[in-house]
Amino acid sequence: MMKWVFLLVLLIFGGVAGMLGLVVGYRWTNNMFETQRVVPHERVFAMPSGTVPRWGGELVIPREERERAAARRNPVPATPGSVQIGQELFVVYCTPCHGPSGKGDGVVATKFVPAADLSNPDLQKARTDGYWQSYLSVGGAVMPSYGEALTAEERWHVVNFLRTLARR
Repeated sequence: MMKWVFLLVLLIFGGVAGMLGLVVGYRWTNNMFETQRVVPHERVFAMPSGTVPRWGGELVIPREERERAAARRNPVPATPGSVQIGQELFVVYCTPCHGPSGKGDGVVATKFVPAADLSNPDLQKARTDGYWQSYLSVGGAVMPSYGEALTAEERWHVVNFLRTLARR
């Protein structure tokens, strides 16, 4: 009789130990709290040479390296179609702060920090297309980032439209 009780207790302890082992193994392979995480714009990872991006295809340069971003050239020609697309996107994303004419007189700007006057010719001369695109991509001191709302090509269209505001 004692032999059967001992075997039963041994079987119960073995089962509990086995279950604990499975729980530890499961937690070891599926612990989402302790995994490595990458914060957006914390580090810039360049693509290895010879690879093709799945979508987008543009390296995001953090705002701390805006001078490097300012050196980039606009790959989208400033055609009337591009300016039209940029104007449509400007109305949706930029008008609340910068106003319909880009003078910084939008609805949000009257109740918050005044937005920049994008129609100022001196400001337009001082800033390159790469600078404007970087500002749209990662934001600025007060301006939010539109890198996730607009594709890289759409941001270049907006830059093409911004260049027409100083002429108006």
